[in-house]
Amino acid sequence: MNALHAVRVVKMHGAENSFVVLDERPPRFDAYGELARALCSPSGELGGADGLLVVRDHAEFSAEMQIYNADGSRAEMCGNGIRCVARYLAERGAGDALTLATLAGPIGATILARDPYEIRVDMGLVDFANGARPEHLECEDGPWTFYDVSVGNPHAVVFVPDVAAIDLERLGASFNRHARFEHGTNVHVVQIIDAATLRVRHFERGVGLTQACGTGAVACAAVAIGERGFASPVQLDVPGGKLTVEWSPGERATLIGDAVVEFSSTFG
Repeated sequence: MNALHAVRVVKMHGAENSFVVLDERPPRFDAYGELARALCSPSGELGGADGLLVVRDHAEFSAEMQIYNADGSRAEMCGNGIRCVARYLAERGAGDALTLATLAGPIGATILARDPYEIRVDMGLVDFANGARPEHLECEDGPWTFYDVSVGNPHAVVFVPDVAAIDLERLGASFNRHARFEHGTNVHVVQIIDAATLRVRHFERGVGLTQACGTGAVACAAVAIGERGFASPVQLDVPGGKLTVEWSPGERATLIGDAVVEFSSTFG
């Protein structure tokens, strides 16, 4: 990694899912994973974050967004993070309709409101690896039933009577150690509140417990719509706030939520 010297960053969050946004136009660093560990450390100057969002130029789209978890691992897609990057770019003249390149493919984002910011993200297609059928997993703390869902990145969705009663940190770590998930998975516990509302908690691979997970919210809503009789849109109460998911089977999903600037800072 190049030496850290006066790196200008912006701390942001979407539904309290926190990120450090680093504008790499033009690029200055060559080891973003190592940089993510430094910038996102809870003991660091920025007070900790769930991930690093690197903004780079792209020949075809508004920009490229590279996503690094707090442990330095690379992530394919981040629904809350992309809203933060969309706001960051919009405030710098990119307009209200953007397309960002990600490892999960091009993702569109539209600014719906600016005071406060509300952003709709085209999250792409939802893929049920097991045909939307529940699977059963034997792991360290007992048998679990889950749904395997991909929204550009992997998710295990577990319905429970009370999300507060689950030791999600233990459960998430147990799932991620299991041979069933070769590359790990994001784990979400879901409680049905009413016919249109879910309460959800999140464990993200490479991070741990988070206040929100955008792709995870889409995965949970898709299971509720596809398998539990919910109608679109679905409201999700997450620890960091509220998110809205719109989805019909076979169609592209959309995620609506906030994007908040916490502060700008110089690191190093």
